[in-house]
Amino acid sequence: MRENSAQYFCNKECEYYPCHKAGEEEDFNCLFCYCPLYVLGERCGGNFRYNERGVKDCSQCVIPHAKGGYEHVMSRIREVVVLGSNGK
Repeated sequence: MRENSAQYFCNKECEYYPCHKAGEEEDFNCLFCYCPLYVLGERCGGNFRYNERGVKDCSQCVIPHAKGGYEHVMSRIREVVVLGSNGK
C-alpha cells in the first residue's frame, strides 16, 4: 500500500470511495477528487463526453485517480493557471 504524500492521497473513509473503477485499488488516488483540468474543456486530455444538456461528463475518466495521474495533471496544470490569469 502507498503512503499518503504530496503526490498521493487515498481516503477510504469517503462515502463515495471508490468513485471510479481505476484499476488496482491500492493505487487509487483521491488527491484530485475534483479534477483541476476540468476547466480546460476538450483540451484536458481525459476520457469525457458532453451529456444531452451540453455539460461535460467526466464520470468515465480515471486519469486523475490512476497510476500516473498526478504526473498527467501536473503536466497540464500550467494551462489552467494561464486560463485563470488571463481568461483565455
